[in-house]
Amino acid sequence: MASQMQVILARDVPNLGRVGELHTVKAGYARNYLLPQGMAMMASLKKVNEFEHKKQLIAHRMKLLRSGSERKAAELEKIQVTCTVKVGHNDKLFGSVTAREIASQLAGLGYVIDHRDLKIDGPLKSLGLHEIALRLEADVNTTIKVVVVGEKIDAEVEEEEINEDEKLAAESADGNIDVDAEEAALDAPESSEVETSVEA
Repeated sequence: MASQMQVILARDVPNLGRVGELHTVKAGYARNYLLPQGMAMMASLKKVNEFEHKKQLIAHRMKLLRSGSERKAAELEKIQVTCTVKVGHNDKLFGSVTAREIASQLAGLGYVIDHRDLKIDGPLKSLGLHEIALRLEADVNTTIKVVVVGEKIDAEVEEEEINEDEKLAAESADGNIDVDAEEAALDAPESSEVETSVEA
């Protein structure tokens, strides 16, 4: 059984490509995720030729996706996401707010967002209001408001948190923990490079 296969994307797929593009991906990724979710169709010479006749349908789908994304963007601009982190003496933060946590909070409000579409340079490490850029389907961009609030902890718990932070910092310095590498591994796309594209 082939370890890779070519597919034509039927919609935008984060970290893979845009609707209408031809991609080579892992066979398991295609069979277990892209094809069942209706995100792609198997590509062949016949399929590529057939796809030319389906461009009007794809264009219509893109119009609907854009319309839906624009409505979602308008709604998201009106809401405010609140994330809580532990704080000790002088509002010292223990921990931070990541894109995954923001996406989780949005999901709780009824908005399913891929955390990779949140344009955030790194975890939020300060209290207060943060404005985060977000890319929705069909290249619709918006901004969401994230408020980081502190949850006070008592002195004993604070000491434990400090000790844990120092331990993690020491392990990271010794090379035992590579947080950035772990995060990158979680976000790595399951496809190879783009082979070619079906032009609109």
